[in-house]
Amino acid sequence: MLATVTSLAVMGVNAYPVQVEVDLAPGLPAFYTVGLPDGAVRESKERVRAALINSGFFMPVNRITVNLAPADIKKEGAAFDLPMALGILAASGAFPAEALLGLGVVGELALDGSIRPVRGVLPMSVRARQDGLTAMLVPEGNGPEAAVVDGLKVFTARRLDQVVAHLVGRRECPQAEVRPEMLLAAAGREGVDLNEVRGQEHVKRALTIAAAGGHNVLMVGPPGSGKTMLARRLPTILPPLTFPEALQVTQVASVAGVLPAGQALITTRPFRSPHHTVSDAGLIGGGTIPRPGEVSLAHQGVLFLDELPEFKKSVLEVLRQPLESGVVTITRAAATVDFPARFMLVGAMNPCPCGYYGDPKRQCTCSPQQVRNYLSRVSGPLLDRIDLQVEVPAVPFKELAADTAGPSSTEVRAGVIAARSRQAQRLTGRGVFCNAQMTTALTRRFCPLSPEGLRLLETAMERLKLSARAYSRIHKIARTIADLEGSQSIELPHLSEAIGYRSLDRVVA
Repeated sequence: MLATVTSLAVMGVNAYPVQVEVDLAPGLPAFYTVGLPDGAVRESKERVRAALINSGFFMPVNRITVNLAPADIKKEGAAFDLPMALGILAASGAFPAEALLGLGVVGELALDGSIRPVRGVLPMSVRARQDGLTAMLVPEGNGPEAAVVDGLKVFTARRLDQVVAHLVGRRECPQAEVRPEMLLAAAGREGVDLNEVRGQEHVKRALTIAAAGGHNVLMVGPPGSGKTMLARRLPTILPPLTFPEALQVTQVASVAGVLPAGQALITTRPFRSPHHTVSDAGLIGGGTIPRPGEVSLAHQGVLFLDELPEFKKSVLEVLRQPLESGVVTITRAAATVDFPARFMLVGAMNPCPCGYYGDPKRQCTCSPQQVRNYLSRVSGPLLDRIDLQVEVPAVPFKELAADTAGPSSTEVRAGVIAARSRQAQRLTGRGVFCNAQMTTALTRRFCPLSPEGLRLLETAMERLKLSARAYSRIHKIARTIADLEGSQSIELPHLSEAIGYRSLDRVVA
């Protein structure tokens, strides 16, 4: 007897269909799995056998062959457990094979027959809908994320016997239903607000500009000046996620296995802060079967690198490609996969090894050479890709003790949203959504300068020895400042402020 169950697997952040073909043939009892299975898939036979018996079903005493097609792509993980078990039951006549038509099935089996969640169910559901499947049968913990996909019935189950009862028509599995628009409307980031930061008004201004234009930021200041506190509040002033953005963010989290069980959609912008001991693969992604790294988990959000010079130089250098393209491409012998990585980079660092270079109250113990060596740990090419470089001095006592608070995150966000709206209108149909993403051609078109502005920028380029990339960055920052002010053109004050955000160029020069 032969039975086929439609399942799915993930490669990168996209899914592809896998046909689980189960054949029961006469002969000595045996269980073979073919189709390039990895260790976890090969071990499925033991989980399937125990789950069938402990759920009250009969394990056929036959030669069982399970083929995972297409056979030329390596399969990994435990998501094929449930399809294998259902294939064996269908092939042995426990329920009609027609009950599996139009149904995608994924799930890991425990030895007692319960069904455990698996990762990557959201991209699997997206692909199932694209391929014309009418329903998905998933573990209960994966139900909400699968139900985000419109036009697809999502059945959830806790146990194997519950699934069989559904397929024979005795008792239908519960359906998961989610309304994404309600989840997005209720999104909020509680307990963190920009008005909790005392002082540092110029840094708040820089973060507002960064949020309005999607620019990268580097904050340089002594220990305890509030760099981390400010960075953690940046997501609260970014525009809310749209549904397509939330879907992308949730897909990455689902594939990486960091989406909490039972959560349907990530509705707030990600904030990732890896430790400086992170490896290249941990930051950028990788592995034998590539997995998303921190830069992809920060997609549509913020990647915060505290103590930037403490990161290994090789780790920092791999950031250069995703900062430019917004995509991470990982190539292996078997396949090449792309992970989305459109994030805002926020770095924080001390101005020198001891942390007090330039501090008016604390004496720096570092020599000029030590300061230069410390700053040189962040390479010029990477520094060029960071639009705003902001000095964060220690906060005076009077500002710390003041009762007055600055604008709240909600108030600042309103201005950011208005600036982004102006950019969206200007960039409609061009494949980019904020000033930081503009190409050279778009920058020339939408960031023209007056003759006075060109002379000012020429002087800054000569004195600060700025690169061509820094030249382009200044144009974009000035355009964002003009958008925040509601100005149609870039004026001299906008350009002057943009040039002022190249503080490290002045130090190194």
